[in-house]
Amino acid sequence: MQDGVAVRLAPLLTRIMLGPDHAPDDPQAAAAELPVRVRAWDGSSIGPATAPAFVIRHRRALRRLLWKPGEMGLVRAYVAGELDIEGDIFAALGAVQAVMRHGDEPIRLSSDDKREIVRTAVMLGAVGPEPKPPPEEFPAGQGGDRAGPFGESAEFFRLLLGDSMAYSCGDWDGAHDLEEAQRAMREAVTERLGLFPGARVLDLNCGWGAFAFHAARKESVRVVGLTRSRAQADHVRERAAETGLADRVEPRLGDLSAAGDGPYDAIVGLGGAELGGGIGSSGLPAGRLHELLAPGGRLLVRQTLRRPGPHQVRRTFTTSYMFPEDGELRPLGEVVSLLEQSGLEVRQITALREHYARTLRSWAANLRRHWTECGELATPGRARVWLLYLAASALACESGRIGVHEIHAVRRDRDGRAGDSVVDALAARPGGR
Repeated sequence: MQDGVAVRLAPLLTRIMLGPDHAPDDPQAAAAELPVRVRAWDGSSIGPATAPAFVIRHRRALRRLLWKPGEMGLVRAYVAGELDIEGDIFAALGAVQAVMRHGDEPIRLSSDDKREIVRTAVMLGAVGPEPKPPPEEFPAGQGGDRAGPFGESAEFFRLLLGDSMAYSCGDWDGAHDLEEAQRAMREAVTERLGLFPGARVLDLNCGWGAFAFHAARKESVRVVGLTRSRAQADHVRERAAETGLADRVEPRLGDLSAAGDGPYDAIVGLGGAELGGGIGSSGLPAGRLHELLAPGGRLLVRQTLRRPGPHQVRRTFTTSYMFPEDGELRPLGEVVSLLEQSGLEVRQITALREHYARTLRSWAANLRRHWTECGELATPGRARVWLLYLAASALACESGRIGVHEIHAVRRDRDGRAGDSVVDALAARPGGR
C-alpha cells in the first residue's frame, strides 16, 4: 500500500530508529534505510522485504515510542502486545541493536524533527498522554515481588528450562542437547568442588534444586539451598521428601542471612549475579562468604559480568522487568579484587560466554515451542518478557558485551594451605584421587 499508515510512519521511524541524520525527503528512500520491515495495523508495510518484521498492532505503540524513544518504548510496546515481532526474534533484535542500547535516554532531536514527528503522530491519531507501563513492569525505585522474575510456577520453568529445571550455564563440550549440557555441568562442578560424604554445602541460589539434588545423591553431602522464591523453596522441600533426601537437602527462603553461621565445606552459586546479589553487592558480600567457609573450603560461583570501563547506572529493560535489585553488572577484575580483599584466594577463572549464549538460545527455543502453554501458566506479557530477556542476553553474550565466568576460590587455613576441609578429606578416600 503506497499511501497507507506505514508510509506515513517512515519519517517518524527513521528519526526514532536512525536519528535525525537519516531522514531524506523521499519517504520510500527513508524506509529503505530502516534495519527492519515495519507493518502497520492497516496492513501497509515499509522497509526491506528481507528484513525481520515488526508489526505495529495498535496506535498506542507509537505513543510509547514518542514518549520513550529507544529501548524502553520498544520494550513496553512489545510486552503490552501492541508491537509484535514476526519470525526470528534474534535476527530482529540484532537488527535494532543500536536502538536497544540507547536505553531510557531519548534520542536528541531538533525542533524541526520534533514538529514533524508530532505532525505525523497527529495524523495517525497517536498523540496523547504517556501510556501506563504494562503491569509486568516493576515500578521505578521499587523491587517488586521478592521472587523477582521467579514468580512463575514450577510447571512454567519445567517447560522453559527442560526436565532438569536447571537455571545455570550448561557445559556444551560434546553435548548434543540441553539436558546433556546441564548434566555435564553438574558433574563437572561436583568434581571441581571436591565434595566428600558428609560435607556441608551452601547453594547460594538453589533455584529448583537441580544441583542440590545431584550433589546430595552422588556424594552424600548435606546441602542448604537459598532462594528468594517461595515457590522454589516449596518445590525443593516437596521433592526432597518424595525422593528420600529431606535429611540432605534443606531449602531456606531468604538471602545470605538465612545461611546461618556455617561453617560450610563448599559454597556454590551457579545462577549468576541475577539470583542473589552479585559479589560485592549488598546481597552477597565477599567478606561474608569468607566467614561462612571452613578453612580449606572451596567457593565456586558463576557470575554474569560486563566489560571493564565507564558504566552508567540507568533504568533498563533488565532492571524494569527481570532483576530490579541486581541489575548492575561488574567487570571481572573488580569481582576478583573483592574476593581477594575478603581473604579468599582465587585459584581458577574460566570463561563460559559461548556456553551461556547457547544455553540461552536453547531456553528461548523451549519457550517458543511451548509458547501457548507458558502464556497460560504465567501471562502473555510475562512470556514476552522472558523471550525478550533470553534473546537480548544471548545476543549480548555473542557480541561480547557481557559474559559469564566461573570463579573458583578457596579459604586458606591458618598455615596458608588450601585444603584441610576438602583436599585432605579427598586424599583420605580409598585410592585417593
